[in-house]
Amino acid sequence: MARPATHPVSTQDCPQPTREAGVAVSEIATGGGSAAVAAPPADPEPQSPENVGDRPFLTWTVIAFLLPAVLLLGAIVIYPLLATIKGSFFDAAGKSWVGLHNYKTMFTSDATLTAIKNNAIWVLIAPLAATAIGLVFAVLLERVKWATAFKLVVFMPMAISFLAAGIIFRLVYDADPDRGLLNAAVVGVHDIFAPASHYPNARPRDTQLLPAAPGGGFQSSKTYNPGDTAELGLLAVQAGDIPSSAQDAAAPTAAPDAVTGTIWFDFTRGGGGEPNRIDPAEKGLPKLRVEAVRDGAVVAKATTDNQGRFSLSGLGSGGVQLRLAASNFGAPFHGSDWLGPTLATWSIIAAWIWMWAGFAMVLIAAGLAAISREALEAARVDGATEWQVFKRVTVPLLSPVLLVVLVTLVINVLKIFDLVFVLAPPSSQDDATVLAREMWTATFGGANDQGLGSALAIFLFVLVLPAMIFNIRRFRRDQA
Repeated sequence: MARPATHPVSTQDCPQPTREAGVAVSEIATGGGSAAVAAPPADPEPQSPENVGDRPFLTWTVIAFLLPAVLLLGAIVIYPLLATIKGSFFDAAGKSWVGLHNYKTMFTSDATLTAIKNNAIWVLIAPLAATAIGLVFAVLLERVKWATAFKLVVFMPMAISFLAAGIIFRLVYDADPDRGLLNAAVVGVHDIFAPASHYPNARPRDTQLLPAAPGGGFQSSKTYNPGDTAELGLLAVQAGDIPSSAQDAAAPTAAPDAVTGTIWFDFTRGGGGEPNRIDPAEKGLPKLRVEAVRDGAVVAKATTDNQGRFSLSGLGSGGVQLRLAASNFGAPFHGSDWLGPTLATWSIIAAWIWMWAGFAMVLIAAGLAAISREALEAARVDGATEWQVFKRVTVPLLSPVLLVVLVTLVINVLKIFDLVFVLAPPSSQDDATVLAREMWTATFGGANDQGLGSALAIFLFVLVLPAMIFNIRRFRRDQA
């Protein structure tokens, strides 16, 4: 058989083998064309002795750096946790095994049930309120010229310890309006719309002439007709309650078409004087409201002048009784007992919000700065109002940040202790108690029940654990 003729192939016609990405490719000419054949990958380059020796060294370096942290974590977290779990199954002295007795005691105690109720109020109200206020501040301060200064002022309470904040708010919530800031403001607003009485706790000298009226105040037992005069003396008037404009009392002057009279402070300083008679230097009582009553209906009103005189005219026919309105003698409004059993929990929550709203504002403002302004401007161009932009664009884009802030604050309020302990007075401690305070009371506050205190600590840990796990998972998901 004849051998087919061969054609010489020059090296220019056959491309030389090339190496791309570690793969050698050679093109081989054939009679029918050309085909690319991939050569097997080249053997990896042998590692140098230096690279091989680095791995054990790096491993021991990592262990050397992590070991102190692991030991510290075990000493201050793991060991106390295990010891607390163990202690919750022992008696108060920690010597005798009692099983689940401490947990049974915990859930049947009125104090613990009150603490659980208060913790539920804290979790439902405080984080939501602080997050909402922080969101509002963060959004509004974007449009303020001195936004940084305002943010600093709002965030400043975070630099104050809970102990200092408790002392501050003990003064703010003081029941005495002369010392308590909140009550001073409330009383000031109240007195604008409902003026305080001028002579609280004053009473008539002659209780037969002026017995107590059924609806409050005092009403004369005697009937007066136009042209009659009345002299009504009062006692128990504090010196500070007599206005500086008060003058010496003057006897009433009769008027044919009116009932006139004088109301004065029937007391002579230094002694002397005659009861139920206007003596020299005895002061008239101005600004007293006097009413003429006939058949239970008020037919005329008057107010005493600086000498204590009044005149009731337009009475028509028939006699009238004189009534000193109850508003003249009512005790002045002193505000509310903000730290009393009823309002203590809510007042402490307000103090906590004052401290932590700045924390929420700073984190939300950081998230707000990362939002694309194009999305906000696009919504405005489409005709959305600012409220719609806030509700349908800003808040949804901020939802991851809002969720992290909310969960962090939930963890914080579940562990709240020092603000409640400092701010609530002893009379309200039991009504404002929380789980952390009950744990402290059972363990260190006099009960010396290590078993019950450990059970309360474990219960509080179980409540905090889901929120912590949620936060950790979210952080890992965001970093992925």
